[in-house]
Amino acid sequence: MSVDALPYRPHNHDACVRDALAEARAICQDHNARLTPVRQRVLELIWESHKPLGAYDLLAVLASEGHNAAPPTVYRALDFLQQHGLVHRIASLNAFTGCTHAGQRHTGMFLICTQCRNVHELASSAVSDAIAQAAKVEGFQPSETTIEVAGLCPRCMASDHE
Repeated sequence: MSVDALPYRPHNHDACVRDALAEARAICQDHNARLTPVRQRVLELIWESHKPLGAYDLLAVLASEGHNAAPPTVYRALDFLQQHGLVHRIASLNAFTGCTHAGQRHTGMFLICTQCRNVHELASSAVSDAIAQAAKVEGFQPSETTIEVAGLCPRCMASDHE
């Protein structure tokens, strides 16, 4: 793995991918949803990269592996994965990243490095609660909340100061 593809925090990447796929299979089984080979491969590709991947990035890899996939196939797979809470769409990058809280209803909060494009998903009940409370005060009921924060990751900040 190249240095620019490393996550914010060191971890066992193979276990990370393996656990995400096992969790996806369990979630799909619980919802009687089919995790087809293409859907599973798209999810696997997303988890293998710590950088969000766009639909055409995924399509290029699938084609290089011999899959006869067209853009609608990849978009349908991504829609399925989003609907089941397995991936998040990072709107500012028009790309997708694996959900670290799959199967749990939560506020998607992301730190996005503008230099290396790595993304880190945060979990903060304080932020989620503050948003829910502010919405309640306005008489608004959110159905989905996503927060994207752009900046520099620790690795890029350190390399800028060397």
